[in-house]
Amino acid sequence: MSMSGWEAVLAVPVTPGFDHVRGSLEAPVSLVEYGDYECPFCGRAYPVVEQVREAAGDALMFAYRHFPLTTVHPHALPAAEAAECADARGAFWPMHDLLFLDQQHLDVPALVGRAAALGLDVPRFKGDLLDHAYLDRVQEHFLSGVRSGVAGTPTFFVNGIRYDGPHDVPNLLAAVEQAAHVRT
Repeated sequence: MSMSGWEAVLAVPVTPGFDHVRGSLEAPVSLVEYGDYECPFCGRAYPVVEQVREAAGDALMFAYRHFPLTTVHPHALPAAEAAECADARGAFWPMHDLLFLDQQHLDVPALVGRAAALGLDVPRFKGDLLDHAYLDRVQEHFLSGVRSGVAGTPTFFVNGIRYDGPHDVPNLLAAVEQAAHVRT
């Protein structure tokens, strides 16, 4: 009797214009995170990712995709939309960082306050946020996660293969280093 193995893979490859990317698309290792700005586990993973990015340097490309778990995190979707509103003004990563640094304040007034702190056009930002101008983009990310087998957050993929290990620096960095070694 033979059994086939199943491996969760990234259904939608990292693509400019679709993904928010830190690092070079030509890097030998890609790390994709499906995350939720209100998820406490994502909040704990945020500094881990930052340390892994720093340690891996130019060998790593990091992409963030939205996966708001709206049934348990009522502010996750507006926060993801706020990140997209900021992206339209060239400030995705600064907003992303602010959202994770203060997960306790993700209501609309707090999101608008962050836009002001970043020097964004507040009336336009607030209008886009309240009009759900970038909801489709958030939903595209979410659906790509569903297609990739994502069920919770954070979910990571290293070079397109789901990483199921601990969300700590030594283990995630080891997975990135192993992927770099395999690729060389």
